[in-house]
Amino acid sequence: MDTARNAETGHQKLDWARAHMPVHAALRERFRDQRPFAGLTIAVCSHIEAKTGVFLETLAAAGAEVVFTGSEPGSSQDDVVAALNEQAGVTGYARRGVSEGRLAELHAQALEHEPDLILDDAAELTARLAHLRPDLLEGLHGVCEQTTTGVQRIRAMVADGALRFPAYAVNQTPMKHEFDNIHGTGESALTNLMLTTNLLLAGKQVVVCGYGDCGVGIAHKARAWGAQVTVTEVEPRRALRAHMNGLAVRPMAEAAEIGDLFITATGNRQVIRAEHMERMRDGAVLANAGHFNVEIDAEGLAALAAHRREARDGVEAFQLPDGREIYLLCEGRLVNLAAPTAMGHPAEVMDQTFAMQFMAARHLLAHREALAAGVHVVPDTVDEEVASLKLETLGIAIDALTEGQQRFLDAWRTDDLLHGA
Repeated sequence: MDTARNAETGHQKLDWARAHMPVHAALRERFRDQRPFAGLTIAVCSHIEAKTGVFLETLAAAGAEVVFTGSEPGSSQDDVVAALNEQAGVTGYARRGVSEGRLAELHAQALEHEPDLILDDAAELTARLAHLRPDLLEGLHGVCEQTTTGVQRIRAMVADGALRFPAYAVNQTPMKHEFDNIHGTGESALTNLMLTTNLLLAGKQVVVCGYGDCGVGIAHKARAWGAQVTVTEVEPRRALRAHMNGLAVRPMAEAAEIGDLFITATGNRQVIRAEHMERMRDGAVLANAGHFNVEIDAEGLAALAAHRREARDGVEAFQLPDGREIYLLCEGRLVNLAAPTAMGHPAEVMDQTFAMQFMAARHLLAHREALAAGVHVVPDTVDEEVASLKLETLGIAIDALTEGQQRFLDAWRTDDLLHGA
């Protein structure tokens, strides 16, 4: 496909996403004249597809000089990248299917723009800058991080004394993790798993590794589609929550023997190992919904196999010496973004996720002088503002507290509570 045709399909994808992201339309309308990011270079590291593209357009409309790069080797869409690079104020360095080494080079190119602010996914660009480009730290106002993995990684930087700037944990806001992680990951992971395999979910034994927000979404949506769901966990309260929610909870060694489909969503490495694969049924399918391709031990699976082959686009079959076959999706990369037909999370969910990144960035820049180096909670007022804007675009109205109700909430004396302040 030539560059012009590639950009044409990219523009088509952007048009569709734009039409289904009304919060971003409202943000562009509100901040086009105010231009809160004027004179600033904002680097965005994310999965570069259409919804991300709309987010980049909104930042540029608000005055930013935007530079973007991919956060994962298999998730960028080349046609969207081509379309974005045709737009004024937006410059990108991303390509689908690159090696880890080439991804590092693309990140380095983005950092050459000397960003004032980084809006990150899995702290990829943040860690790269702190480790390899410390000369840029002085000019960096801060970071907004939108993933569980990224917040965890930035906290590790704090513990190691490597963080010298304020970072907003956007992932911890209700408007992000209660919708993007649960509904976005839940729906997109299952949808792309089924599209890639063309298998039936109903009646299958589905093993969900991890019961954080992403695991919750995957587990409950899989059960709603008719699957029998088992959860594996290392954290006792999450395991108990899964049990009380009616899901089976088993150690991985036991779950390995009964599962038909396995989906990892833990943010940790080697959750499914060779010792587990040796116990699996013929035809077991392995997929990852976590950021890094380390949750499934692909090297361990390859070492077990007597033969391996491409079973279908995005699916590799590993035949064990006894004839059983185990199928690995997308080389263990993000199934909702690296699968052949993957489009990532639904546009309506990413509309509010990226709105949280936008509004958190605006707030961080306005208050950066008062923010010490470290990880900070995004103020609840910012989260509430995005929620109100989302409801407005949906045409949903809610009630307001009366004066008496507000006085009741503010009271503490028994007489005031019983008889009114």
